[in-house]
Amino acid sequence: MSKKVKKVVLAYSGGLDTSVIVRWLIETYQCEVVCFAADLGQKEELTGLKKKAINTGASKIYIEDLREEFARDFVFPALRANAIYEGTYLLGTSLARPLIAKKQIEIAKKEKADSVSHGATGKGNDQVRFELTYLALNPSINIIATWRDENWSFDSRESMIDYAEKFKIPIPLTKAKPYSSDRNLLHISHEGGILEDTWAEPPEDIFVLTKSPEAAPDKPTYVEIDFVKGNPVAVNGKKMSPAKLMEHINGVAGKNGIGRMDMVENRFVGMKSRGVYETPGGTVLWAAHRAVESITMDREMMLMRDSLIPKYAQLVYNGFWYSPEMKSLQAYIDATQENVTGTARMKLYKGNCIVVGRKSPKSLYSEAFATFEKDQVYNQKDATGFIRLNGLRLRIQHLLKNKR
Repeated sequence: MSKKVKKVVLAYSGGLDTSVIVRWLIETYQCEVVCFAADLGQKEELTGLKKKAINTGASKIYIEDLREEFARDFVFPALRANAIYEGTYLLGTSLARPLIAKKQIEIAKKEKADSVSHGATGKGNDQVRFELTYLALNPSINIIATWRDENWSFDSRESMIDYAEKFKIPIPLTKAKPYSSDRNLLHISHEGGILEDTWAEPPEDIFVLTKSPEAAPDKPTYVEIDFVKGNPVAVNGKKMSPAKLMEHINGVAGKNGIGRMDMVENRFVGMKSRGVYETPGGTVLWAAHRAVESITMDREMMLMRDSLIPKYAQLVYNGFWYSPEMKSLQAYIDATQENVTGTARMKLYKGNCIVVGRKSPKSLYSEAFATFEKDQVYNQKDATGFIRLNGLRLRIQHLLKNKR
């Protein structure tokens, strides 16, 4: 690298990669390292982080509580879009990265740092998510992508573990249990180790947020979730802030074995990767949101919005949160949510998340029109002309085919 590095702001989690990277940056570039850790709901993972970063060589560490911002400005917009990647993944890690990178850029400005760095590997999606955010918010910042750096000599997690042991850097990982986990308010992800075998069932000891369905309570739990303009605002009538609501519903859903998901996904860089995710609260909120939409959202508006879900999810997954197309897409999504106000009643039972009721002051559902009993508002004979007009092109196609 031709540019002299003086001060680096490192996205720091205290895990294997970033713990090693602190020492590696200092040794490689003889620079000052400022660590930044975002509190997105990791719980005990933040314990002792300040002491660990300083003991590893960092000059200081910022630990910022971003839980409310994460829930309000990242998770809830995706919820309003019903965003889901490849039909399964609720984008827990994908939504967290642009927020972390944004704060990293803000700290770099405050610290007058010339560089930012992250611990994402050259095989994954996170490198793209971090760096596209850096470039969108400060194109002139110097980026040290450690796993792609010419001075980087590590070729595996085992080699990093050996390095950590050499410098007496404590790490939450062993050669016997080499899982990589990432936790926030929306989910926890698990990758690596035995999970790289797509035929191997995930061992029960990797799960953190959810009970197994077999161990869940034998009686169902009912929860009612209130929405206003597509955003969840209360559970069982109790209003909560976005982060508090997510934390609460995570606990209720996790106890009932909700939200485990095992998938092989297509990474942006081109390869397939197996991930095991726990998204208890998110699974319930997504289903409840759909339920309220079902009675409040116009049919054609829903159809158009649903056609955009794959694109929305792809933009989030691929790291384009701060792109102009994402800004425009979110504006449209939010316009569709104007009337999505109401309550969904959910039944949680041994891994099953079941909608059992929905109501809204803005409901488009009319029992008078929908009833199978006698009614005074709908003339069933009107359907004759409707069907014949919609079938006209099919009749013409058949007539022309028979003339040939």
